[in-house]
Amino acid sequence: MILYGAPMPAPNPRRVRIFLAEKGIDLPETLVDMRKREHKSPEHRARNSLGQVPTLELDDGTCISETVSICRYFEETQPDPPLFGSTAVEKALVDMWIRRIEFTVMSPVGNFWRHAHPFTAALLTQFKDFGESNRETYAGAQRWLDRELADRPFVAGEAYTMADICLLSTVDFATWIGLPVADEHANLKAWHTRVSARPSASA
Repeated sequence: MILYGAPMPAPNPRRVRIFLAEKGIDLPETLVDMRKREHKSPEHRARNSLGQVPTLELDDGTCISETVSICRYFEETQPDPPLFGSTAVEKALVDMWIRRIEFTVMSPVGNFWRHAHPFTAALLTQFKDFGESNRETYAGAQRWLDRELADRPFVAGEAYTMADICLLSTVDFATWIGLPVADEHANLKAWHTRVSARPSASA
């Protein structure tokens, strides 16, 4: 079994590393050099036709991509501790929050990264006005999250789950590209302190 990924600050490979650390699964990461465009090489596209990381290659040659899908595989093979919920309701809530984070939080961060950040300017045609407009969209997402986290310790409820992993990797990447959490969002910042204190956060 081989896990292809990339080091910090890449947020998606980090999700899987955090998940594996929470599960206590020791699976070394085989690094793909994104600066050298190795993720777009024919060799890697044979594993993932979109040319992205992370990708998990199983012993029988099956390749699984997309972070949540990779983590679901490990949830099935090693259920404890549960990171996608235990009951039907918990599982549904974790799924709901993962999708909300991807669409409401990750989308504006990704759009800012692609269309407003200087590091990506050489890689694609940027629409900078659109990119910059995502600052306010992400600011609105922060306000919404701060309200949601007022009455519970973790994103989907009382337990730490994949939803927290998705949000942590997104918030930290956003900070790295110049979109920090605003100081007035005390609940969101307290959540960030809690989840960042977990040993897995350094993965």
